[in-house]
Amino acid sequence: MVPFQANERSAVWLLCLIAAGHVFIYAAAFPFFNNVDEPAHFDLAVSYSHGEIPRSLGYLSQESLQYLAVYSSLQFLASETDFPGGRMPPPLWRLPMEKIAPVLQLREASWRNINHEASQPPLYYLVAGGWWGMEKFCGLDGLGALYGLRFLNLFLVGSLVWLGYAAACQVVPGSQLVRLGVPALIAFLPQTAFYGISNDVLSPLTFGAAFLLLLKFLRADIPGVKGGAAAGLALAAVYLTKLSNLPLLAVSALLVLGKGWQLARAGNGRAAWPALAALALAAAIPMAGWMTWCRYHFGDVTGSAAKIAFLGWTHRPLAEWLDHPLFTLSGCGVFLSGLLSTFWQGEFMWLRQPLALKGVNAVYVILSVTLIPLALLERRRSGGAGPAGRPGEVWVCFWMVAASVLFLGGLSLLYDFHDCFYPSREHPYFTSGRLMLGALIPFLLLVLCGLERLLERVGLPRAKGWALAGLILFLVMAEIATDWQVFFSQYNWFHL
Repeated sequence: MVPFQANERSAVWLLCLIAAGHVFIYAAAFPFFNNVDEPAHFDLAVSYSHGEIPRSLGYLSQESLQYLAVYSSLQFLASETDFPGGRMPPPLWRLPMEKIAPVLQLREASWRNINHEASQPPLYYLVAGGWWGMEKFCGLDGLGALYGLRFLNLFLVGSLVWLGYAAACQVVPGSQLVRLGVPALIAFLPQTAFYGISNDVLSPLTFGAAFLLLLKFLRADIPGVKGGAAAGLALAAVYLTKLSNLPLLAVSALLVLGKGWQLARAGNGRAAWPALAALALAAAIPMAGWMTWCRYHFGDVTGSAAKIAFLGWTHRPLAEWLDHPLFTLSGCGVFLSGLLSTFWQGEFMWLRQPLALKGVNAVYVILSVTLIPLALLERRRSGGAGPAGRPGEVWVCFWMVAASVLFLGGLSLLYDFHDCFYPSREHPYFTSGRLMLGALIPFLLLVLCGLERLLERVGLPRAKGWALAGLILFLVMAEIATDWQVFFSQYNWFHL
């Protein structure tokens, strides 16, 4: 284990506070409920707060409907031109009850939909449900309680900053740019998934912890049982957070198998067997428990079949896969650019338009496709291997990211989306960067290793601090320019 740099701890703690403040400002600026399934995630948090684990794709609960009817904003999916005078109506919660009672009934009826996220793994909803229950116990209600649930993300993202620093100290201990750059980029990342109620925000935290424990396990000459059990439980938490984390688990499993093979070749297989068994059991038992629940209540081990049927998707025959536009240059460009830009920025809409700037998104894509190959080129020239012949951790980071991209590309090929809004037959791609947020720390490690390599190549090794400061300034200014209009919403926390 490489120790933390003592003179950097204060800076990282400050970054944790900055991250919390950053999330607070933007989570408070966006009204309820955003277009990225926030109503469904909120409803599940409410259900879990009562100890009710969904057993089917049921309707939203009556308690959730009351919040949705009173506090929802129309600004995400409606345009001002849809209303008389080109102005949004005032928030219902500002009006007298006698005036809004008929409207509430209509709104509750319009929100009475199937919760298609009901089969999602439970970990985030257990945490959010406990948080919601604590708010209720403390007497918090109304819009304040809704924002209080969002503000849970302050603690999650603040913790993620520290994990990013810990991971950078392990993977690239000799680079101050990477050690401080990873937590700094997390603190200022303009990812809108951090500003809403969603299980996406927990993915980078659970896999960040698993990543650190996995590195410790892989580096040990003979892993210990406690280390194996801890790594296994962390990997189980990754699965129990979100199904889109499956490619990260697949790469992790291959690494563990490779470690076992290496130990066996060295004649240490018998000594390492208890640790390997502890890891496998600690990971498999919680996963198997949730799979059994899904198989019994939703019809398949992932719980996704019911959701797919509800959305109207069907499997595309294997013979038609090669006809997919993903296998064209333009289609591959659309997929990668959409995925990478939303990985940095997010997927919120505003007034029925994507809340994004094309020029800003282009910069995010260019940074990604330029710096990541440079990071890999450096590892290849240095031998591409870590101590004792182990694969270099930078390459491990790459395969984590690549597996997530390939997984979403494979899903794009797998289904005919028919009349679904997104993905659709016109846009048959999973370009939701939030679905691969579990790989955030490995991704940022690659970007910053590439940035360091670029500066060394162009003869500016002393400009690393300025380069990082410039990148952070760009993130801040781009987010302000993109989201500025949101702060004037009469539906948000600042207008309580």
